[in-house]
Amino acid sequence: MKSAEAARHKRALLAPSDRGKARQAVLYAPGRLELRDFSPPRPGPGELLVKIECALSCGTDLKTYRRGHPLFPMPTPLGHEFSGVIVELGEGVERFEAGDAVMAVPSAPCGRCFLCRRGQENLCAQVAERIVAGAYADYLLLPAHVVGRHTFKKPDHISFETAALLEPLSCVFHALELAHTRSCEAALIVGAGPFGLLHLIVLKARGVRQVVVAGRRSNRLQCARELGADQVVDVEREELAAVAARLNGGWGPDLVIEATGLVAGWEQALRWVRRGGRVIFFGGCQPGTVVPLDTRRMHYDNLTLVAPFHFRPRDVLAALQALSGQGLPGLERIIDARRRLDQLPEVFMLLEQGAALKCAIIP
Repeated sequence: MKSAEAARHKRALLAPSDRGKARQAVLYAPGRLELRDFSPPRPGPGELLVKIECALSCGTDLKTYRRGHPLFPMPTPLGHEFSGVIVELGEGVERFEAGDAVMAVPSAPCGRCFLCRRGQENLCAQVAERIVAGAYADYLLLPAHVVGRHTFKKPDHISFETAALLEPLSCVFHALELAHTRSCEAALIVGAGPFGLLHLIVLKARGVRQVVVAGRRSNRLQCARELGADQVVDVEREELAAVAARLNGGWGPDLVIEATGLVAGWEQALRWVRRGGRVIFFGGCQPGTVVPLDTRRMHYDNLTLVAPFHFRPRDVLAALQALSGQGLPGLERIIDARRRLDQLPEVFMLLEQGAALKCAIIP
């Protein structure tokens, strides 16, 4: 009898009688965000109930807050970058115990479809159809497909805030695997937001010879300097085209990473990259936008254009290894604001104003 009770304790820290009111942020319409009460659900087979210790703001959340998002039909809970502590396990979960600190990404592929079998798991339909949202809350239920493939124990030496960077870092590792960077190269990052700075951190960790970061806000450019950028360019004061043209002794950048998600940025990246160079279109533009393509330059200058989306399981594992191995100094600098869950409207105001890179929401 005692062993059975001990086993049940290992599977749950939150007893049914403790399931009082918890809070969850729900977006009912663009700009209309409410903190609603809900009862933490019981996890089903293969599932985990996690007490959120940290959720991070994200540009996708800001876009959704502003104008909606096709992946998150309203009303929708928000928040998908997170870390926390397991409070209850569903039947069949054997890798974890109640009380384990965990980190996760909010999606996982099916592993069986046409695209998964070709190593393009980021395009699996299940990724979009069953993505987890709702980390701006006290508790979050992780479904079995995410628990089974993309949930991990948090190493003791990294904070909950740093652990919550696993999802955006996985996206960056996907992009840079496709970029085929080399240490002898010069890279130009257009956009000094969180993703631009994450690219900077990884490129410097990989020993890329020269990394230039271009942006508009002085606080972000200062952050880029502190993170090791070899040069920063304030595009409101300096002509970026001239800076790009001087790289590599006048050849131009080997690699341009477009991280603004603006059509103008996509067009400029195509103009600035050197002959034989590569462009990573990381920032997604609004639906329906079109970029003109100089087919002669594309062909005779042998350009490589890549538009990475989301991440694959191997990218998640690479990001996890980098986080766990202390190989990415400066990551904590990306998180430059902290607010409580009931201050979430202020978080979106800070993001709108560009006053914060990433905000940690601590319930």
